[in-house]
Amino acid sequence: MGFTRAELLSYQDRTVDDLVGPGCRLLFVGINPGLWTAATGAHFARPGNRFYPALARAGIVDRVIDASQGMSAEDAALLIRRGVGITNVVARATATAAELSADELREGGRRLRERVAEVRPRVVAVAGITAYRTAFGRRGAVPGLQDETWDGAQLWVVPNPSGLNAHETVDTLAGAYREAAIAAGVVTDRRS
Repeated sequence: MGFTRAELLSYQDRTVDDLVGPGCRLLFVGINPGLWTAATGAHFARPGNRFYPALARAGIVDRVIDASQGMSAEDAALLIRRGVGITNVVARATATAAELSADELREGGRRLRERVAEVRPRVVAVAGITAYRTAFGRRGAVPGLQDETWDGAQLWVVPNPSGLNAHETVDTLAGAYREAAIAAGVVTDRRS
């Protein structure tokens, strides 16, 4: 399945449902859905996005999920069974995160806090330091474990897996995601 530019643009401002099941221990938070994600209804779906390869490399899942055509029921069940959920700071889809205003990020941050209170994960992993700083007014924040909790959940800021974040690799993403997954109890700290 491929999309023309016009087809993708028709998904501007659409929303994508959260992927969250019972027993969510690790809630990954993207900035907002991209147009490919909105078109397929699957988070981090754009071909070449490194999210799912990094999850596999980190040992969070046992195989690379290909969401580029949409999330299969089997793949969604695997994530849920592993205690992994996915949501976004801002719900509406855009071609780039740069299209989001600071006010929109702050409002999305407020709604995210409400969602975390509902889901009650052990760990929240926000993928993107710049969006985190803006959404939550934490200008000096650095990646990694933050010094606050949200409704009992540890808060981590992890690298965004987008190809636009070119200095990150699947290995560096996997390392950061694995640390958050260990804290959530999704994986042990030993490699098997």
